[in-house]
Amino acid sequence: MLAIGGLKEKLLAAHRGGIKTVLIPEENVKDLTEIPDNVKNHLEIIPVKWIDRVLEVALERPLTPLSEAEIAKLAEEAAVSAAKPPVENVKSVKH
Repeated sequence: MLAIGGLKEKLLAAHRGGIKTVLIPEENVKDLTEIPDNVKNHLEIIPVKWIDRVLEVALERPLTPLSEAEIAKLAEEAAVSAAKPPVENVKSVKH
């Protein structure tokens, strides 16, 4: 993970937004001295060096590889979906 700029502003925004846990690049740990204690005390700040750690913290359960059967089923579903003609006369809503 590479260092980021604006750590202080990002952590202040997280604090104001009610976020409880934040991940920061390990290289930015030195910048935590700039963060007010009242903000640091209300955040769980987790320094990370590798994306594996980000996934470990951010995901509800560990990633597991798909079985050959699951891959085959997904490929078949994708092929069937791609072979279907497009739906016509459907109004789309733009936001």
